[in-house]
Amino acid sequence: MYPSDLRYSKEHEWVRVSDDGTAVMGVTHFAQEQLGDVVYIDLPAPGTRIEQFKKMGEIESVKAVSEIFAPVSGEVVEANQGLVQSPESVNKDPYGKGWMVRVRLKDKAEAAKLMDARAYQEMLGKAGH
Repeated sequence: MYPSDLRYSKEHEWVRVSDDGTAVMGVTHFAQEQLGDVVYIDLPAPGTRIEQFKKMGEIESVKAVSEIFAPVSGEVVEANQGLVQSPESVNKDPYGKGWMVRVRLKDKAEAAKLMDARAYQEMLGKAGH
């Protein structure tokens, strides 16, 4: 449920770092489950600079509107336009088709400071989830 090749933030976002200095990010299975049916996503445009743990967009479900926080800093090189047409992809495949943005990393070390899958699952367990 929580892929081991990802790093996780306490705000329930994930990041997958590539060898080429880019990273893909999105929200976790837990986050999409808590939100319920996702109906709209507002993502930053390519060229936008995002900062670790700062707001980078919004996700709206039938239950609520929530902020999306950047798990790492960098410059957006691609936003998943498929989510504009099919925001429910976040519910169906949060680690695949439900990815949100690809960024050129400002500092690869930021991702290393995030939780691995085991630590993320432990955090959820301690919170009673």
